Amino acid sequence: MFANTQGIASAVAELLDTASVPGTVPPGRRLILAPLHGRSHVMGSVLLVRGPGRPDFTGADLLVASQLATHTALGIDKAVLYVREASVADAIQRTMLPPSLPAPPGVRLASRYLPASRTAQVGGDWYDAIPLPGNRVALVIGDVMGHSMTSAAIMGQLRTIVQTLAGLDLPPDEVLHHLDEQAERLGSEHMATCLYAMYDPVLHRLLVANAGHPPPVLLHPDGSGEVLWVPPGAPIGVGSGMFESTEMHAPAGATLLMYTDGLVESRDSDVLTGVERLRAHLHTAAPGPAPPALEMLCDQALGTLGTRERDDDIALLAARFEGILPETVAYWYMAPRPQTASQARRLTRRTLRHWGLDSLLESTELLVSEVVANAVRFASKPITLRLLRTDVLRCEVGDDSSQVPRMRHALLSDEGGRGLFLVDQLARRWGATRVSTGKVVWFEQPLPGDQEHGRTGHG
Repeated sequence: MFANTQGIASAVAELLDTASVPGTVPPGRRLILAPLHGRSHVMGSVLLVRGPGRPDFTGADLLVASQLATHTALGIDKAVLYVREASVADAIQRTMLPPSLPAPPGVRLASRYLPASRTAQVGGDWYDAIPLPGNRVALVIGDVMGHSMTSAAIMGQLRTIVQTLAGLDLPPDEVLHHLDEQAERLGSEHMATCLYAMYDPVLHRLLVANAGHPPPVLLHPDGSGEVLWVPPGAPIGVGSGMFESTEMHAPAGATLLMYTDGLVESRDSDVLTGVERLRAHLHTAAPGPAPPALEMLCDQALGTLGTRERDDDIALLAARFEGILPETVAYWYMAPRPQTASQARRLTRRTLRHWGLDSLLESTELLVSEVVANAVRFASKPITLRLLRTDVLRCEVGDDSSQVPRMRHALLSDEGGRGLFLVDQLARRWGATRVSTGKVVWFEQPLPGDQEHGRTGHG
C-alpha cells in the first residue's frame, strides 16, 4: 500500500483502462480509491493497492473498503472537532485567569495553573485575588465540574459574578449564597465547587466559607501544616444556599494554600487521602522556623504529583500573611455632627506627628476635612476614620450611606462642590467603594522620599 508514487500512478492507469460495472470489481482490479466524506466536505481519500502475486480485489473487498472509509472519515471529523473545541476552551480558560496577581499590603501572593496531561481534558478551574476596602483581600479558587468548552465558559461567568459580589464587601458565606443563586439563573446543569476566603492584615484574621471544595492547608510559621476543615456546603448550582463562614487567627508568617482537586485526587487515592498527603509533604519540605519562599512552596506542592499522567486541570493559589503592624494603624468612630470635621483634623494631626510625617500634615488635614465633611452630610450613624501607614499613607472614611460621591466642576457662584476636586488634585489615588454597611471613601498619598507622584483618579 502506497509503495511509491510511480506505482500508484500505474495502478490508477490500470484501473482507468479496465471497464467496470457499477457495484462490481472487474477482473484484474488491484486498486480501490475510496473518498473520505466528513459531515460537510470531503477530507481526502483512502487508496488500497495490491501488488503483483496477490489476489485481485472482489466485490466484498469493495464493500469493506467503503465501510472503512466511512468510519475513518467520521472518526477524523470528530477528532478534529474535539481538538478544536479543546483548543478554544483552553484559550478561554487562560484568558479568564488573572494575568497577574495584585500586591496588597500585608500579604504576598503566588499562583500556578497546569492543564491536564491530555489535550482534550480542559476544565473550568480558576483562581482570583481581589483587593477589598481596608487593605483586606479576597482569595478565591473554584472548579466547574466537567471538561469542555461549556465548562470553561461557565467558569468565566462565575468568576465575573464573584468579582462583582466581592466588590459589595459581603462576608464569604453571603458571597457563596448569591453565587449559588446566580448559577441557578444561568440555566446550566454544570455544578461547581468554590472556596472563598477573606484576609484582614490589620486584625490578622481569616474568614473562610466553602462550597463543596477541597479544604485549604494552612502552613504555620514554624513549618507545621494544618488542614482547615471548614464546614463544606453543597457545590454551587445545587441550590441549597446553606453556607457557613468560619473565622480564625492568621498569624504573620503563615501561608494559606488553596487548590483544586486535580492536585490531590487520582485514580489511586481519594481527595481526603490526597489532602493529607499534601499536608504531610509540605510539613516535611518546610521544617524549621523559616518558611520557604512562596514560589518554591508552590513548586513543592506540585511535586506531590510525581510523574503520573494528570486527568484534570490544577489551579493553585498561595497567600503568605505578613499583616500590618498595629502601630501603623489609627482608627476612630465619630458622630456625624458639624464639629466632626475639625475633630478629624485634630486626630489626623496628632497621628501624623507621632508617625514622623509632619511634611504631610497640611495636605492630609485638608483632604481628611473635605472627605469627613462630605460623609457627615449623608450619614445617620457614626462615621469611621482610619489612617494606615504602609508603603503609602492611606485614609479611609466610612459612613452608612450607599450614595457614592461623584466629582463635578463647581460653578463660580456655587458655595460647595469643590471637595472632591481638591482630593483629586492633591491625592495620588482616591476612590469610593460601596460596602454592605454603606460606603468607604479613601485616598492615598506618597510617603516622604517617595519620588513617584503619578495620580490615579476615582476608581
